[in-house]
Amino acid sequence: MDIAEELIEKYKGDIRANQTETFFPVISNQKLNSYLKEIADVCGIKKNLTFHMARHTFATMVTLTNGVPIETVSKLLGHIKLTTTQIYAKVIERKVSDDMNNLRDFLNNKSQQNNIGITKSIS
Repeated sequence: MDIAEELIEKYKGDIRANQTETFFPVISNQKLNSYLKEIADVCGIKKNLTFHMARHTFATMVTLTNGVPIETVSKLLGHIKLTTTQIYAKVIERKVSDDMNNLRDFLNNKSQQNNIGITKSIS
């Protein structure tokens, strides 16, 4: 992805990244969550954003729901066992089930409203 390549290039010579032999400078989870809180405040987001939430959202909403194979998502998340990643897939399955139940309820309500309208027009 272009944006990922740009970020890697931006931090290529960063001393902190070189010390840890990573692409980016490593910061603590606490500091990262603090930055996410600042971003949420600026954007008017009332939820308490955390790194864990961002990671979960990436796994479920960005990758799995867009057809990225679970094996690839597992590697991206750094999971050793595929079963760890399958927890995220279960969230997707539950969401599909919930969405379909909501659709069924919506259609049932709409059908009932149409039936009421038909009955009123007949009488």
